[in-house]
Amino acid sequence: MQHKAEEHKERKSVREMKIGERGVICCLQDPEMGLKLLEMGCIPGTEVKMNSRAPLGDPITIIVNNYTLSLRLDEAETILLKQ
Repeated sequence: MQHKAEEHKERKSVREMKIGERGVICCLQDPEMGLKLLEMGCIPGTEVKMNSRAPLGDPITIIVNNYTLSLRLDEAETILLKQ
Protein backbone atom coordinates (compact mmCIF):
# COMPACT_ATOMS: atom_id res chain seq x y z
CA MET A 1 0.00 0.00 0.00
CA GLN A 2 2.82 2.41 0.84
CA HIS A 3 4.41 1.69 -2.56
CA LYS A 4 1.22 2.90 -4.28
CA ALA A 5 1.27 6.14 -2.24
CA GLU A 6 4.89 6.75 -3.25
CA GLU A 7 3.95 6.11 -6.88
CA HIS A 8 1.27 8.83 -6.70
CA LYS A 9 3.70 11.36 -5.19
CA GLU A 10 5.83 11.13 -8.33
CA ARG A 11 2.92 11.85 -10.66
CA LYS A 12 2.17 15.35 -11.86
CA SER A 13 -1.17 16.87 -10.85
CA VAL A 14 -3.42 19.17 -12.86
CA ARG A 15 -2.40 21.93 -10.42
CA GLU A 16 1.17 21.79 -11.78
CA MET A 17 0.24 22.11 -15.47
CA LYS A 18 1.20 25.17 -17.48
CA ILE A 19 -1.36 27.09 -19.56
CA GLY A 20 -1.90 25.29 -22.87
CA GLU A 21 -0.41 22.03 -21.59
CA ARG A 22 -2.34 18.80 -22.10
CA GLY A 23 -2.39 15.62 -20.07
CA VAL A 24 -4.40 12.45 -19.53
CA ILE A 25 -6.00 11.77 -16.18
CA CYS A 26 -4.48 8.77 -14.43
CA CYS A 27 -6.38 8.72 -11.16
CA LEU A 28 -8.04 10.80 -8.47
CA GLN A 29 -6.42 10.93 -5.03
CA ASP A 30 -9.21 12.03 -2.69
CA PRO A 31 -12.19 9.63 -2.57
CA GLU A 32 -14.74 12.27 -1.45
CA MET A 33 -13.60 14.93 -3.88
CA GLY A 34 -13.04 12.22 -6.50
CA LEU A 35 -16.77 11.50 -6.69
CA LYS A 36 -17.51 15.18 -7.34
CA LEU A 37 -14.76 15.33 -9.99
CA LEU A 38 -15.99 12.14 -11.67
CA GLU A 39 -19.48 13.65 -11.91
CA MET A 40 -17.91 16.70 -13.60
CA GLY A 41 -16.22 14.52 -16.24
CA CYS A 42 -12.74 14.08 -14.74
CA ILE A 43 -12.59 10.37 -15.53
CA PRO A 44 -9.32 8.42 -15.70
CA GLY A 45 -8.21 8.16 -19.33
CA THR A 46 -9.76 11.53 -20.27
CA GLU A 47 -7.57 14.24 -21.79
CA VAL A 48 -7.46 17.62 -20.03
CA LYS A 49 -5.95 20.93 -21.10
CA MET A 50 -4.94 23.76 -18.78
CA ASN A 51 -6.92 26.74 -20.01
CA SER A 52 -6.29 29.63 -17.61
CA ARG A 53 -5.38 30.78 -14.11
CA ALA A 54 -6.97 33.60 -12.14
CA PRO A 55 -4.66 36.59 -11.52
CA LEU A 56 -3.74 35.31 -8.05
CA GLY A 57 -3.49 31.70 -9.29
CA ASP A 58 -6.72 30.32 -7.82
CA PRO A 59 -9.07 29.17 -9.33
CA ILE A 60 -7.90 27.62 -12.59
CA THR A 61 -9.89 26.49 -15.60
CA ILE A 62 -9.30 23.29 -17.52
CA ILE A 63 -10.93 21.97 -20.66
CA VAL A 64 -12.30 18.45 -20.29
CA ASN A 65 -14.71 16.73 -22.70
CA ASN A 66 -15.03 19.96 -24.76
CA TYR A 67 -16.22 22.12 -21.88
CA THR A 68 -14.49 24.49 -19.48
CA LEU A 69 -14.35 23.48 -15.85
CA SER A 70 -13.30 25.84 -13.05
CA LEU A 71 -11.42 24.23 -10.15
CA ARG A 72 -9.83 25.41 -6.93
CA LEU A 73 -6.16 24.54 -6.58
CA ASP A 74 -6.85 22.01 -3.81
CA GLU A 75 -9.24 20.20 -6.16
CA ALA A 76 -6.80 20.32 -9.08
CA GLU A 77 -4.06 18.87 -6.89
CA THR A 78 -6.06 15.65 -6.41
CA ILE A 79 -6.25 14.96 -10.18
CA LEU A 80 -3.12 13.03 -11.14
CA LEU A 81 -1.87 12.68 -14.70
CA LYS A 82 -0.35 9.74 -16.58
CA GLN A 83 3.37 10.07 -17.07
